Amino acid sequence: MTLNRFPATRRWRLFQISPTRISFPIARPAVIALALLALAGCRQPSQELVPAGYTGRKTCQPCHPREYTAYIGSHHDLAMAPANDQNVLGDFEDATLTHLGVTSRFYRRDGKFLVSTEGASGAVEEFEVKYTFGADPLQQYLVEFPGGRLQCLPLCWDSRPREEGGQRWFHLYGNERIAPGDLLFWTRVSQNWNTACAECHSTGLRKNFDPATGTYQTRWAEVDVSCEACHGPGAAHVEWAEARARGEARPDIPDLGLAIRLKEAEPAAWTRDESTGRPRRTPPLAAHAQAEMCARCHSRRGLVSEDYVHGASLLNTHNLSLLEEDLYYPDGQILEEVYVYGSFLQSRMAQEGVVCTDCHDAHSARLHQEGDALCTRCHTAATYTSRSHHHHPPNSRGARCVECHMPARTYMVVDPRRDHSFRVPRPDLTATLETPNACNHCHGDRSTQWAVGHSRRWYGTGPRDKHFGGTIGAARKGIPGLAADLIRLAQAPRQPSIVRATAVSLLDNYPGGSTVEALAELVKDPSPLVRAAVVEALGSLPPHQREPLLQPVLEDPVRLVRTVAGRSLAGLAPAGQSRRQRRLRASAVREYEEVQQLHADHPGGRLNLGDLYRDRRDLERAEASYRQAIVLEPAFIPAYLNLGDLYREMDREDEGKKLLLEALNRAPRSAATQHALGLLLVRNGERRAALEHLAQAAALEPDNSRHAYVYGVALNSLGESAQAIRVLEQALRSRHHDRDLLFALATIHRDRREFGKALVHGRRLLALYPENAGYQRLERQLRTLARIRQPGVR
Repeated sequence: MTLNRFPATRRWRLFQISPTRISFPIARPAVIALALLALAGCRQPSQELVPAGYTGRKTCQPCHPREYTAYIGSHHDLAMAPANDQNVLGDFEDATLTHLGVTSRFYRRDGKFLVSTEGASGAVEEFEVKYTFGADPLQQYLVEFPGGRLQCLPLCWDSRPREEGGQRWFHLYGNERIAPGDLLFWTRVSQNWNTACAECHSTGLRKNFDPATGTYQTRWAEVDVSCEACHGPGAAHVEWAEARARGEARPDIPDLGLAIRLKEAEPAAWTRDESTGRPRRTPPLAAHAQAEMCARCHSRRGLVSEDYVHGASLLNTHNLSLLEEDLYYPDGQILEEVYVYGSFLQSRMAQEGVVCTDCHDAHSARLHQEGDALCTRCHTAATYTSRSHHHHPPNSRGARCVECHMPARTYMVVDPRRDHSFRVPRPDLTATLETPNACNHCHGDRSTQWAVGHSRRWYGTGPRDKHFGGTIGAARKGIPGLAADLIRLAQAPRQPSIVRATAVSLLDNYPGGSTVEALAELVKDPSPLVRAAVVEALGSLPPHQREPLLQPVLEDPVRLVRTVAGRSLAGLAPAGQSRRQRRLRASAVREYEEVQQLHADHPGGRLNLGDLYRDRRDLERAEASYRQAIVLEPAFIPAYLNLGDLYREMDREDEGKKLLLEALNRAPRSAATQHALGLLLVRNGERRAALEHLAQAAALEPDNSRHAYVYGVALNSLGESAQAIRVLEQALRSRHHDRDLLFALATIHRDRREFGKALVHGRRLLALYPENAGYQRLERQLRTLARIRQPGVR
């Protein structure tokens, strides 16, 4: 449950606010944002308290006893349960845990499980545990609050055996103090079960949030992850089975009444290709329904719609996170909790047709076999378990397949999870990209070069040396001249769709004719994940370029793609469009609003609705949305920033100043707020006062070159050019390609009549961005001035 803090950004990510587990970071920054609304006049989609057609596991047991028995006691079965003697694993016999000065007590009274710990007021209060959450290797506990709200305690029970360090209470945030006023305190919206966890721990769930009252009527068909979570509502199948038992034919009930047919028409087998010795699936995988069904929860994603249709595209109801900087290393290895699917999509296994149940039993969720025996069901043992392959002593840790190809990373203090990209260890990438590698994961006392040397001696070099991580890592840093490399990666048919979509998302930093041409082709890509990334990237184009490319996308069969396009077009006037085109656009915008309404219990969506209304020039509703976001979560700083910027646009700077001072009072270390307040004071003519806040922003986020640039320009405008140069040069050491920093240094040195130094920066700027006409003119001017001052300069 190590939730990250909200990033300060003008827009909030479209559908990424609602994590599948409490341990998800809340969101990621980007161009289009996410979900929520409780504004008067906003239509709330109709909701059933519980969706129709669910029958419960007991109806499955008589016909499927073996599967039912395997399921009982599985992680899915234990995903959530009422707090009782059978389900609670933690020590509630007057046990205590002292964490950073706060002592919590766990005890029982009148059959209830109680926790005495710090509450929202800062005082120690008593709370009743209503539900358990998970079981192995830790168990979390849910507390019910008024209005149907469930919150997850940060105090967890380590359910591992005592000899492994378990059978103890621990705090999820380790040595970090999370105070009641903190955004991440356990009673606040960021730790709310209804929006952050519920969908993936219960079956047939409906959140049922009422924006008018701010209350929940969250309901489920079954409290845990049961049969129908994967197989879909079973009523039609039961009806078909009962008719069959009576000897009746029911041609009106197709596909046995199943919502999804997970069993393939022709049983698949893995054989070894005689020519290569490698596994081959027969017949080839025809559809990805199983993996996408699992990905609904076993992925880092956000919720687009509760109307999940088993067997349909995952992106009809969910938005999968790409290989983003705060989630994955540049080479795609796991960094934060991403829940398997995004890693698996990168793998050769996925490309060759491996599905989840090739390794995991569908009902117990356990591995079919333990250790290397699982891998050698498909991979030849004589080849892959031999010392000539792994180069480690037999039966040692280094000889195990998973240690090299599925290294683990520990989350939630005690929960190691293996990377499912099944990658070849690449210590050479560690040397260039600072990514981890399996060799040094075990041999931590050895250098990267030691690992590189052994890898090359054992396996040599070759085509594997080329890896998409180099391009993604460089593009994340904004290094110029990468448009062609990103386009090639995005268009590479043999690359996984998540890698190609990530390349598209990074093209946003590389505008130009070639980028627009590539996006115009990629918007028709077969992969909906790529198309969604393209549509989002097109949102940064000027309206006259964006509109003709996005209009056809409004008919895309996948909801995510349509909705992102609708948001991008929402602020544009539909001039010259046919009635049908206007109807399609209105429908896509309406879908976007419905997503926001689904998440009407989180401030990020109110922020998004504010942005939407602002783009559509409905400034009164925009202001109301931002205000409601602040009321819902007073520590949600992006709402203050966007509302302050709206006040700038409405010429209400005095109110904006008061608002930003309030935000600073709540979050004095918010660099974005310090920066925004500094800019406001500059606009008000209070340049000396502004300098203090701009300096604070640059100091709080030294890696943010924009803060340093604005601070440097402000210093120069007040006649402190020497200090400005020091600030800008310091920032340039870590962002040596930043065009704003280089331009500022070139022009400040020029104005100080230091033409030689100015020319150095001007030439560097032109070398990095040779097609920029403005930089060409600047370099010519500086060269001329330098020649006058110092003849012989070329």
